[in-house]
Amino acid sequence: MDGDFTRKLPMSVEAEQAVLGSILIKPAECFEALAGMLSPDDFAVEEHRLIYAAMQEMFLLSKKIDVVTLIHTLVQEGVRDEAGGTQYIAHIAEIVPSAANVKDYAQIVHEKSLLRKLIGICDEVSAAAYSEQGSAVQLLDRAEQLFFDLSEKRGSGNLRHIKEIIGGVYQNIVKLSENKSDLTGIRTGFSGLDRVLVQMSKGDLLLIGARPGMGKTSFATNIAVNAAKATRKNVCIFSIEMSCDQIVTRMLSSEALVDSYALRSGEIKANDWERLAEAASQLAGCEIYVDDTSSITVMDMKSKLRRVKNLGLVVVDYLQLMQSSRRIENRVQEVSDISRNLKIMAKELGVPIICCAQLSRGPEGRTSKKPMLSDLRDSGAIEQDADVVMFLYRDEYYKETTGDNSEMEANTAEVIVAKNRHGSTGNIKMGWIGQFTKFRTLDEASH
Repeated sequence: MDGDFTRKLPMSVEAEQAVLGSILIKPAECFEALAGMLSPDDFAVEEHRLIYAAMQEMFLLSKKIDVVTLIHTLVQEGVRDEAGGTQYIAHIAEIVPSAANVKDYAQIVHEKSLLRKLIGICDEVSAAAYSEQGSAVQLLDRAEQLFFDLSEKRGSGNLRHIKEIIGGVYQNIVKLSENKSDLTGIRTGFSGLDRVLVQMSKGDLLLIGARPGMGKTSFATNIAVNAAKATRKNVCIFSIEMSCDQIVTRMLSSEALVDSYALRSGEIKANDWERLAEAASQLAGCEIYVDDTSSITVMDMKSKLRRVKNLGLVVVDYLQLMQSSRRIENRVQEVSDISRNLKIMAKELGVPIICCAQLSRGPEGRTSKKPMLSDLRDSGAIEQDADVVMFLYRDEYYKETTGDNSEMEANTAEVIVAKNRHGSTGNIKMGWIGQFTKFRTLDEASH
């Protein structure tokens, strides 16, 4: 015995025929039941694929679907000759006595299709690995992207009547009115900003845009620390621009109110040590995780985040330094791919994601230096994918010369909420203490 055997691709000819036969019995009811479940590509037998596509087209054009009209359409499209077509279509029509179980038949067809796609991905990855084209890291990124795309396409929701939804929504409103702490999202910790946003909701992509030096990294890490303290959930920071040590040094400076220059130079005053020790103890008690991997992709992040339990918030600093898992020559398309996948990841993980983004030089050439949505660098898709877009603006930034930072001076900053998918927009006055890399809430929080 030579041990030869042939592996057959997963398919169910009977289930495919049953789906087609059910549609011939009750076309409108079946297409209503199958909405979002099947596409022609889910059929393994090419002829079934073409028949289903013809049925779809006839249904969309409000044409009557029966044995005669279907055969006529297939003959017109060159799929079947009339003699052979009549016999096979009649056979399909006789296979099922009722269309009642069409969703069960379709589920079998869909499952088999998914298995074939998985096999196809594995074959593609295997062939690329054997050929040794590209690095192992590139191949791994490609494999993860293929599985990621398949997973994203797999789910499909159903239309639900509002009466099925409104009960749960109403109960949530009642609970929130009785106990404000029942918010399902996370607050930023800045009261003025929280009055506008209310909360950072699960699945939200929040963008912080600013010109270099405005403090977007500090603002994002301030929010991360506030969230970690308030929720006791895990907060993950992906710092592509700065090292873990640099990020934590900034956190210590901000929490202890010790000059960041002193922490970097070692010129620490005697009365600073107690505040540093207290801040270090508080931060060590927070569930904050920092990753400073350079050239990271969304797939890399997702792989790491899936292993984190009780995840509450993700911070990415910053968008334009990320790379796509796929080879995309056009930078605008690459950034669009990254922002879209970040939004998908936020939705899948069920947590808000804060992403810092660099702005173009547009504000520099205007009389008013305040940033606008059109200043988002590399791609308009960033604005489209984000649920919330915030810009940081400090008027003093454009007036500063070579000031002396030895004295503690809180400059005024503005957080401009330019887009808010869940509510209003507006400008929030903040305080900025540069030597401590710290933002703070001002009394005149919002206007």
